[in-house]
Amino acid sequence: MSEQRVSERARTAEEQRLDEAREKEVPWKQWGPYLSERQWGTVREDYSENGDAWNYFTHDQARSRAYHWGEDGLAGFSDDHQRLCFALALWNGKDPILKERLFGLTNSEGNHGEDVKEYYYYLDSTPTHSYMKYLYKYPQNAYPYNDLIETNRGRGRNDWEYELIETGIFNEDRYFDVFVEYAKGGPSDIQIQISVWNRGPQAASLHVLPTLWFRNTWTWWPDQPKPALREEQGGNGVATIAASHAELGDWVLSCEGNPPLLFTENDTNNERLFGTQNASPHVKDGINDCVVADRQEAVNPNQAGTKAAAHYQLDIGAGETALIRLRLSNAGSRNPFGRQFNQILEERRSEADAFYKAITPARVDEDTANVMRQALAGMLWSKQHFFYDTDKWLEEHGYDSMRPSPHQVRNREWFHIISDHVISMPDKWEYPWFAAWDLAFHTLALSTVDIDFAKQQLNLLLEGVYLHPTGQIPAYEWNFSDTNPPVQGWATIFLYRMEGALRGKTDLEFLRRVFGKLAANFGWWINRKDRNGRNLFEGGFLGLDNIGVFDRSSPLPTGGYLEQADGTAWVALYAQNMVEIAVELAANDPIYEDLAASYAGNLLLIARAMNGMGPDGMWDEEDGFYYDVLRFPDGSATRLKVRSMVSLLPICATTVVEPWQRERIPKLTALISEYMRRMPELGESMHATGPGHFGVAERGIMALVNESRLRRILSRMLDENEFLSPYGIRALSRYHAEHPYVFSVQGQEYRVNYLPAESDTGMFGGNSNWRGPIWMPVNALLIRALLSYYLYYGDNFKIECPTGSGSLMNLFEVAREIANRLTRIFLRDEAGRRPVFGGTEKFQNDPYWRDNLLFYEYFHGDNGAGLGASHQTGWTGLVAPLIEIFGHVDAQTFLEGGREAAFHREIKTV
Repeated sequence: MSEQRVSERARTAEEQRLDEAREKEVPWKQWGPYLSERQWGTVREDYSENGDAWNYFTHDQARSRAYHWGEDGLAGFSDDHQRLCFALALWNGKDPILKERLFGLTNSEGNHGEDVKEYYYYLDSTPTHSYMKYLYKYPQNAYPYNDLIETNRGRGRNDWEYELIETGIFNEDRYFDVFVEYAKGGPSDIQIQISVWNRGPQAASLHVLPTLWFRNTWTWWPDQPKPALREEQGGNGVATIAASHAELGDWVLSCEGNPPLLFTENDTNNERLFGTQNASPHVKDGINDCVVADRQEAVNPNQAGTKAAAHYQLDIGAGETALIRLRLSNAGSRNPFGRQFNQILEERRSEADAFYKAITPARVDEDTANVMRQALAGMLWSKQHFFYDTDKWLEEHGYDSMRPSPHQVRNREWFHIISDHVISMPDKWEYPWFAAWDLAFHTLALSTVDIDFAKQQLNLLLEGVYLHPTGQIPAYEWNFSDTNPPVQGWATIFLYRMEGALRGKTDLEFLRRVFGKLAANFGWWINRKDRNGRNLFEGGFLGLDNIGVFDRSSPLPTGGYLEQADGTAWVALYAQNMVEIAVELAANDPIYEDLAASYAGNLLLIARAMNGMGPDGMWDEEDGFYYDVLRFPDGSATRLKVRSMVSLLPICATTVVEPWQRERIPKLTALISEYMRRMPELGESMHATGPGHFGVAERGIMALVNESRLRRILSRMLDENEFLSPYGIRALSRYHAEHPYVFSVQGQEYRVNYLPAESDTGMFGGNSNWRGPIWMPVNALLIRALLSYYLYYGDNFKIECPTGSGSLMNLFEVAREIANRLTRIFLRDEAGRRPVFGGTEKFQNDPYWRDNLLFYEYFHGDNGAGLGASHQTGWTGLVAPLIEIFGHVDAQTFLEGGREAAFHREIKTV
């Protein structure tokens, strides 16, 4: 069936490139958007005594100080090890510095933590980066650096953030739209077109400096050969920069129009920053000083160095555009800007259109298709080369990993990590580092366009250079030892089934390889996060930042510890995932049936512990809800009755069992039946299943939450006065707007209020909020759970949606309703307004702004406006697979076809 579906249409040109990359190792992905949007202020660049990364390496220093571990830039492009880098620099003649990188506030400067203060958009990208398009909006007047810092610094946590648009810098449309397009003529032939539009009412001048440079390796690894850039005779009105690198080879950047070339070194300006002598008069900020301060001596008259720029000076009339064309290749060309240049650019644009047409459901309208395409483009632009040799970094901090040391250095337990990979980032400015559970969600969206890259990303953090010997997965660079929810098992089985649907065959070797490493991580959870062996789990903040009454990652003011409803639910889902993977593998190796039995046993014990009745259990019979349990030092306990996502997550521990799966593992089926016979209380604690309790099509179900509890939980979840927003499921019930939860300890009150927008506390940096907004990843998990229950119940389970409306829906319809509400965040409403843009009128109405989408970190719980990191397409990109799945699957098809029906792609002629 799957093979037939895949072969019903010809492969698009982009799909053929993906095939060549996988089957023939053609390096189509060697070059891509692998620069960061911010390297300054990161842990990797922090060599301070107190671990203050933001203030050790600042934005002001970034133009003058060579980075150690990575590079950043506007519309950045590089090879997959970030050796040779390309990006834009701009100057409007009024700014105090070149615009070489994005500006934003540090964690202490912003009233809600760090925040980029620029407008840039990832408009398009194919998965091989054969075509990419980026937009940056550059003001024509001086950028208000100080205004943004001082005004935001003067605002409190209960105030709105002061945004760039509010400074008036875009009044009268006095700005440039700078579009950057990349089109590959081959794996090592990149054509670059920069289109600059003057949107203002008068002619304006702009300096555009396409910049090529080598990442500085010679300072930190002096035994490596130093690469070199030099001017080369181009002829035919072309300026040429030749690049030579010991590993990368020889490359040429051809610049149409024969612009002047400026050369310097990518070395720190010690004189400016530290008052010490420079080794060379030509340093990292030499091009900046030459252009902005007219210091000609700041660049190398010998036209050589490790950083170079072509200097275009443009005068652009009102409403007019100017084009700049460049070509980066390893072969060079006698005529790099002949007819072939435009032909390749047009072909790649057309092929990108064909690729996205092929994966977009036919019934999806143009606006929704644009949301899906830009979401996936954002996912692809968010790739970044992440370089971090932790042992070397620790050594440079005076810490010897092999010897006892009094130094308390960050990440000292993770000296084995050597990261030198392209990784999907949450947000390349606000979070330019991998995050374990974010990355697992990223793979789901990435599988829509590039299943090979998605699988590689999922497996990456499970490899020995990342996974701790104890089995722990590193969380994120600020604290690798923190704990993220274990969603990797779910992502694994998702990708496995996705590939089976797309290619007509599954990858058992991938499943087998990942399973062994997941087993180590599952064991870490069982052994490290179940304090007393009661099958009730902790985990700290678990990615939900400020959702709790207390900081769940710090010692509690009461003493004792928390038994977490979300932590326990995550491990239950993990056990289900491990059972499902083991069942797949058991078809070829019966030893996996024994392993499946072990994980099934874990699940039964967790279900019994979590669903136990009594005053100190997680389930509150009166409220019909799960809660965290605070266990005091004396052994007594109380529930923390906060109605939050923590209470909803137990329904996510739900997996359907198809008849063919039971047939594959008869020993396991018999073993579970025997468990139930000998210990009936195990079966009573979870959803009924097995003979006499099969659902539609004889399906079984593994679920923590039984039918009666499910109805009670859903009645709250689907109540618009509680969790159900017009734009998805809130992370905290709106009930707490009028009924804040208050817990008193020794005269001090700890409160949880409904906060639909930004956080009012500094917990976890204060730059995110789980007390009311809508978060895409947990909504996606809830949708998955509802679809799983639907496969079991079909139309035999209906519930009011919204609660109190009188409208009964089956659970597929409820899932689709939530997905539609999430998608509605980005779509134009009847008045032509997009909720994501909130009350910003220019974003809503201006034709040059309104269709350029931003995929924020989270969204206002009442009006859907985007909040937090503005480019966290990472997990917010999950809106794309939601559009695809509900765009081609209806309830009946899904019920008849089972889970696989969600993965089958609609076939269209392209």
